[in-house]
Amino acid sequence: MRGNLLRNLYIEELRDIYDAENQLIKALPEMAKAATSEDLRSGFENHLEQTREHLRRLEQVFTGLGEKAKGNKCKGMQGLVAEGKEVIENEFEGDAKDAALISAAQRVEHYEIAVYGTLRSYADLLDEQDAVSLLETTLHEEKETDEKLSELADSINALAARFPAEPGSSVNRKSRAARM
Repeated sequence: MRGNLLRNLYIEELRDIYDAENQLIKALPEMAKAATSEDLRSGFENHLEQTREHLRRLEQVFTGLGEKAKGNKCKGMQGLVAEGKEVIENEFEGDAKDAALISAAQRVEHYEIAVYGTLRSYADLLDEQDAVSLLETTLHEEKETDEKLSELADSINALAARFPAEPGSSVNRKSRAARM
């Protein structure tokens, strides 16, 4: 009985992250377009392709369970994507905007790391070894993406800090290139 309850929870969590990955596939191109750093833009574009692969892996997990690959509305990702849209629409420019985009992206990555770690544990307890391998691969990729974002943040945040906001302004409205 307990195995069945955990299996049901596992399937619900899989459906949640399936929807989350679909939401992210729609959001990443917007984030890439908003980035001013070529490295950041490229990182978002690469992660978009990786996210599509995450979705394919989830479909394999669903198939292995004999379940249809479908999502339940992921409210967590909905909120994170909404925050990302706020970053895109705010008044920050240049390096400050890129720093804000990295912050929003890392929130997403931390959410995904938590979910995939949990799913991998559930799959292991349910003796779904093929799923364990697929979920572990995705978990590893999410952690790598977070590390890459941290590396980018080190340089981009330092650049953003070099240029103070305009007097009387609460945001840095000038890009680095415009000030040089």
